[in-house]
Formats: sequence, C-alpha cells, structure tokens
Amino acid sequence: MKNIYLYNTIIGQIRIVDNGEEIIEIEINEEREEQEEGYRFEETALIKRTHEQLDEYFKGERKTFDLPLHLEGTEFQKKVWKALLEIPYGEIRSYKDVAERIGCPKGYRAVGNANNKNNIIIVIPCHRVIGANGKLVGYACGLDIKEKLLGIEKILI
Repeated sequence: MKNIYLYNTIIGQIRIVDNGEEIIEIEINEEREEQEEGYRFEETALIKRTHEQLDEYFKGERKTFDLPLHLEGTEFQKKVWKALLEIPYGEIRSYKDVAERIGCPKGYRAVGNANNKNNIIIVIPCHRVIGANGKLVGYACGLDIKEKLLGIEKILI
C-alpha cells in the first residue's frame, strides 16, 4: 500500500508518497485524483519526517537529508540519481559533468532525460544540474522553481 499526503510549501503544493518503509515520490502536486487505486491518503511518520526535513531545507536550515529512498527507474536512471545525491548543497554541476561522473561522457542528453524522470525532487537534487554554458535549463517543475531552490542554496546563476 502506498501512502500519500499533501503539503503547502514555498514552491507550491507537494505530494509525498511512501511505501510504508521508504519515500518513493516527492513531486509538485498537479491536480491529480488523490484516491488513486493502491494509495491511502495518510500522513505516516515517514511522510511527516520528510515534510519536516523539507521545511528545514526551505528555511535554509538543512543541507542534507536523512531519509530512506526507493528509486524506481532503469539502471541508467538510478546511476544518474545516485550521482545527483553526491552533488553537495550549494554546488552545481553540468549535465556533461554528471555524464562523465557516471562513465558515459557523451550521455549528457540521457542524463537530462533521467533528471526529468526523477520523482523525488529536492532530496535527489536534480535542480543542481545546469547547462554546460552555465545557464538554467530543463527542470520538470519549471525553471522558476529551479531558480528558487538554487536561491535557497545561495547559488546565483
């Protein structure tokens, strides 16, 4: 059974989903039907802890997260997401940097596609990845939210 709960934040309403043991999703809520089959609308202890850590992050008080995560994706996507988890708070990397980090130097477009499929935003910091030209590019939640998250981390682009 998947548990889901919604919270209002400085970046809009987010939905946090767990599987009873791990976080499986943190996303901007997009007017979905919340009574989806297999979901229970409940604020579990893990979902509440996740929200508390995100709230601390939004206030600039938290730089790392301590949450059990369940990554659902291809092996390549998981490799990219694990590399994103290694990008320190307050730092950025280019898609090319991430591609090189995972041993696929010409795979920067595939890295971008994997970032787009990341459904555990903020905790898996795909917002810390920018274009090789140093510009903000591509963010599934919108560039305005990406800019806001980088601003929290005092990263100016």
